[in-house]
Amino acid sequence: MLRRFVMGIFIASAGMNVLALALNFTPWSIFGLIAGWYLADLASGVVHMLLDYRPCPRGKRLNDLYFYSGSRESDEYLAMVRERMAHVGPFDRLVYDFKNHHPRPMALGRRPVWRLIGSSVLLAALPLSILLNVVAWLWPIPGLLVAMGLSLILGGAFAQYFHGSLHRERNPAVVLWMRRCGLLMTPQAHQLHHDTLQRDFATNCGWSNPLINRLFGALRSRGYLKDEGLEPHS
Repeated sequence: MLRRFVMGIFIASAGMNVLALALNFTPWSIFGLIAGWYLADLASGVVHMLLDYRPCPRGKRLNDLYFYSGSRESDEYLAMVRERMAHVGPFDRLVYDFKNHHPRPMALGRRPVWRLIGSSVLLAALPLSILLNVVAWLWPIPGLLVAMGLSLILGGAFAQYFHGSLHRERNPAVVLWMRRCGLLMTPQAHQLHHDTLQRDFATNCGWSNPLINRLFGALRSRGYLKDEGLEPHS
């Protein structure tokens, strides 16, 4: 019920921002859409980088799930998932999903949509969308800024869904169309990340990967982003 309510509010809010963009649209709005999409890609990469290397909470025994050697469709494993995940919050579930999908890439593609986007919508996209509603309807701001804000919000909200689509054999036609247009990256491009786990963290279109790669190198050289954070511990 809560999920439907939150998504209903988000869709209504985003719809109001689409209307605000339509009423304030200028040729510069196209540049705003592109800039917002770049910023969403940049955000996806920075978040991906930080969560890949953020340690899972200790004492929650998530390592039992990560290193489970039996069938992941067994009743034992599924019961363990329910028990372990009941003791961690949405953010830490997201952190675990980032780590779990490295040795099992297709696992992320099987996640329900809400598990993929719920944290992003609740923590960032919905508050920002409502803020843009207020600003766009109470003050006359340029269509460029409305477009940038809308593109950033939508790209950020669905970043983890786009990530999951890179690990799924079948995707909606709109995802395939966006890949052909260069608005979403291909699985082949994303494989460069999985080959090393030290580059190309962006998961939307990949436009920001050159910048993020430099940021990763700078942080790594200063002793941050240690390999110990890549796997959960007891």
